[in-house]
Amino acid sequence: MGKIIAFSNQKGGVGKTTTAINLAAYVAIAGKNVLLLDFDPQGNATSGYGIEKNRLELTCYDMLMGDCTAEQVILPTVIPNLSIIPCNIDLAAAEVDLVTVPARESALKRAILHLKERFDYIFVDCPPSLGLLTLNALVACDSVVIPIQSEFFALEGLSQLMNTIKIVKQRLNSAITINGVVLTMYDMRTTISKQVTQEIYKYFGDKIYTVPVPRNIKLVESPSFGIPVVLHAPRSSGAVAYQALAGQFLDREEKLNG
Repeated sequence: MGKIIAFSNQKGGVGKTTTAINLAAYVAIAGKNVLLLDFDPQGNATSGYGIEKNRLELTCYDMLMGDCTAEQVILPTVIPNLSIIPCNIDLAAAEVDLVTVPARESALKRAILHLKERFDYIFVDCPPSLGLLTLNALVACDSVVIPIQSEFFALEGLSQLMNTIKIVKQRLNSAITINGVVLTMYDMRTTISKQVTQEIYKYFGDKIYTVPVPRNIKLVESPSFGIPVVLHAPRSSGAVAYQALAGQFLDREEKLNG
């Protein structure tokens, strides 16, 4: 039985989609069967894999609203073992359209739960907000990966996300856990990065992945080519970091399942 893992942080620009895209690639390369679900109306994970999001006949939105099955939306990617459920701006309408749906916070769970029998991991790239879409992801998932930028405002709003996860655990999804925290855009040369990292360690302790992802131009470039960094610049510092992060992720999973 596979696992559903949400990548969430309501603060934008923290490397959330970059982490989802590249971790998915490296975990797939390690031999796991992975599905990346683009659940952000911006559709950056979709375009990050070279898919023309505005030309799609079916998207995550259609699946969520029950107009098609998940299987009808799944597309292959350039990475073996990695598939994607794409989305585009249509998904933004779901925040309104789901309001009249019974048990609206469980719509995503109903749509994808059966896919856990087919995939080892389903990575859900959440929008940078704590609205109904993110709530759906938190209700559907087994655990949450929280990417945090090593900068001054990183901890701002984090308590809100943790409180939301706590409420979801109490009322809607008792199984949800924090998988881990990924330090992104890390610059070891700056004092502020070190100070913020110390604060994050105080808050999360051993939940933190010990592989920080550095600021790296190749990570920024690769989505414009429609490929993950492993294909764009496999020897770059960003690629090396995500490869190591994937190894640590799989080690954790093995221990949890062992």
